[in-house]
Formats: sequence, structure tokens, C-alpha cells
Amino acid sequence: QVQLVESGGGLVQAGGSLRLSCLASGRTFSSYAMGWFRQAPGKEREYVGEINQSGESTNYADSVKGRFTISRDNDKNTVYLQMNSLKPEDTAVYYCAAEIKAYVYGYWGQGTQVTVSS
Repeated sequence: QVQLVESGGGLVQAGGSLRLSCLASGRTFSSYAMGWFRQAPGKEREYVGEINQSGESTNYADSVKGRFTISRDNDKNTVYLQMNSLKPEDTAVYYCAAEIKAYVYGYWGQGTQVTVSS
């Protein structure tokens, strides 16, 4: 069992930056690839990106590539989402999740709200 808690959301102006954190419980954090997702009001949940267990490999959705960076610190059981050059369309609730098997995310955080004003 893994429990995930996101933090770092808030209100920011367009062009600004935010860093989200996701703290995981348990001793097995380093064995999970981690993903970030987001859901805007009235829209389906959207994949943002992911990072592998060691942190050496990342992938991003085209909509955030070049603006968002995912990293992790396995000693701190934490994965990060650095968001730069934010746009109003980035407004959403952001979730971190642990990948329990290929393309299946079995553990989810409660989400943190990010609002980007124009």
C-alpha cells in the first residue's frame, strides 16, 4: 500500500511558475514509476508526464513538453512537478500516481488545485 499526498498548488499569473510535490508513504517508493495527471472542470483526466523508478527517464504530454519537468528524490520519497511558463489552460487539479504495472496506476493522491490567471 502506498499513500500519496500532493502539495504546492495555488493561484499564479500566466507566465509564472509553480512546483508541486508528491510525498509517498512506505518503503517501496523507489520501486514505482510515478506519473502526474490533471483534470480541468468538465474535462477528462489528462496525462501530464511520468518518471521511471531511478529518475533517469521521463516522458511528457506534448501540451507541457518544454515547460514542465518531473523529478524525484527517492531518499525523500518525493516526486516533483516543476511547472514553468504557465498558461490559463494549465488550470486543473493535479494528481500524482504510482504505476503498479505497465500503464496501470494503482495509487493516487487526493490532488492539488492549480489555477492560472490571465
